[in-house]
Amino acid sequence: MRLSARNQIKGKIVGVQKGQTTGHVRIDIGNGVIITASITNEAIDDLALQIGDDATAVIKASDVMVAK
Repeated sequence: MRLSARNQIKGKIVGVQKGQTTGHVRIDIGNGVIITASITNEAIDDLALQIGDDATAVIKASDVMVAK
C-alpha cells in the first residue's frame, strides 16, 4: 500500500486493548518508545492485530504542538 503520509514509523505491536467502541493499539518503535493509537474495534478486527505483529504507525496531522 502506498500512502501520501510521510510519517510512517515501523514497529512491533506490544498491546491491543478493546473498549466499548474503540481500542488502543500500542506499537514499540524501539529504544523504549511506544506509540499508542486509538482506533475502532472494527479496524482492530479487520486488520487482525495481534501482539507480536509487525505494524506501521502512520501519522498525518494538520497541527503539531510543542511544549516545554
